[in-house]
Amino acid sequence: MKLDSLEKLYVHELKDLYSAETQLLEALPKMEAAATDKGLKQAFSDHLKETRGHVARLESLFKKLDFAPGGHRCAGMEGLIKEGAELLKADAPAKVLDAALISAAQRVEHYEMAGYGAARAYADKLGHHDAADELQKTLDEEGHADRALSRLAERSINALAMLA
Repeated sequence: MKLDSLEKLYVHELKDLYSAETQLLEALPKMEAAATDKGLKQAFSDHLKETRGHVARLESLFKKLDFAPGGHRCAGMEGLIKEGAELLKADAPAKVLDAALISAAQRVEHYEMAGYGAARAYADKLGHHDAADELQKTLDEEGHADRALSRLAERSINALAMLA
């Protein structure tokens, strides 16, 4: 797609987000399985449910725009997931791996927040105010997930990793 208008850039951003979210649907169960901390496992499980909702929201936006969501691969998310997969192979104590999983997950959350923030701004500028509201809901959920991971790290997981 030639990116010769803000509308096309908006659609491109949505396609990138859709690809990122669908890749994450495959990665989160692996992260949950690798985590040893009960709270961290729950955080990954909760975010998997939210991610399914994010995909559904994006599909709804594509339907309103009369565009198909596929046809694009998000290289950024692919790289972040690859880095996370390499962590799973690391020879590390369980508590250190939990801390590393949080770091990898927060990189993903920050990447998604940047994309959703841009898409929301484009939607708003283009007059797609309902879409902007939907994108803001997802942006809020991504921020909540990021803060939950920070709380887990700061309240226990990082301290346990120090003792490993």
